[in-house]
Amino acid sequence: MPFLAVKFNLQKRVKLAQGLWLLYWLSVIVGITIFSLGIFFKIELKKRSEVMDDSENHLVPNLLILVGILACGLNAFGGKMCHDCLDPMKFSKMKPMLKPFMLMSCGFNVLLLLVALLCFLMQFSVYLTLAEGLRNAIRFYKDTDTPGRCFMKRTLDMTQIEFRCCGNNNFRDWFEVQWISNRYLDMNNDVVKDRVMSNVEGKYIMDSVPFSCCNPGSPRPCIQHHLTNNSAHYDYDHRTEELNIWNRGCREAVFSYYSSIMSGIGALTFIFIVLESADVAGLKYLSTTLETMADPENPECESEGWLLEKGVKETFTDVLGKLKILGRGTQVQEGGDAPEAAT
Repeated sequence: MPFLAVKFNLQKRVKLAQGLWLLYWLSVIVGITIFSLGIFFKIELKKRSEVMDDSENHLVPNLLILVGILACGLNAFGGKMCHDCLDPMKFSKMKPMLKPFMLMSCGFNVLLLLVALLCFLMQFSVYLTLAEGLRNAIRFYKDTDTPGRCFMKRTLDMTQIEFRCCGNNNFRDWFEVQWISNRYLDMNNDVVKDRVMSNVEGKYIMDSVPFSCCNPGSPRPCIQHHLTNNSAHYDYDHRTEELNIWNRGCREAVFSYYSSIMSGIGALTFIFIVLESADVAGLKYLSTTLETMADPENPECESEGWLLEKGVKETFTDVLGKLKILGRGTQVQEGGDAPEAAT
């Protein structure tokens, strides 16, 4: 007995075909949206590639672009099929393509599921990439004359300004590196020489942060030098007073931004899977109701459409049986090849 069988007359068949046509073209619009989001995400990753580790890859945006292109092509063709199905002449030409097309649509849904899962699973990889990349970016901040690092300072400054963050974990990350180039240090100055000589690695390290860490919303002029020296500033206590620089680390801020993009795309992709499943189910009903018409020459006659030709249990049993037969055939073929190889 067919699963979820429904009786159709001419009016219901026309409404089903029209509704499916609209659904398919809605899927094309969603496909264009996913393609655009893939381009947008790829551009956002490229913009901050300097503050991300070299191991960072573009698998997710590349898959989104591919999925968007496939969605537009498949669903545009599906819309055309629904439009032509009500014409008996055109349906006879389309009929051999229906089953392969539905199998392709099911495979496309599996690909969509993979993309949706990657949008959530790859967030941890982005987090690690940002942690390593920002750590290196802070180390190379001063190397404005080094090929390949010339724009590192500008990129990191713009990142801290845009995301209202400072350092990798927090502003104290800047205390651990020399972020001022030697060309801007007066080595004849006793204070500078003492600071360099007092450091084991011979670096000019101080409790200061770049200007891009400053919070312009603070009522007090930015204190970016001697942050932990209370006596260097009037009416100041770094342990109790809220500093007028950004306290949030850039790793957390940038990851939150990328995470929201990936989660939003993942949620949209799950919705798209439901929409694509509805398209496949509707096309199955439309094809079966056209195939079961008692008199194809009479469009007024009634017919029956279904989602599965047999019940769920019977269909599942048949699929398992076919898989077992396929497995046995492969084993027999392998076993038959062995003696020939021996001779």
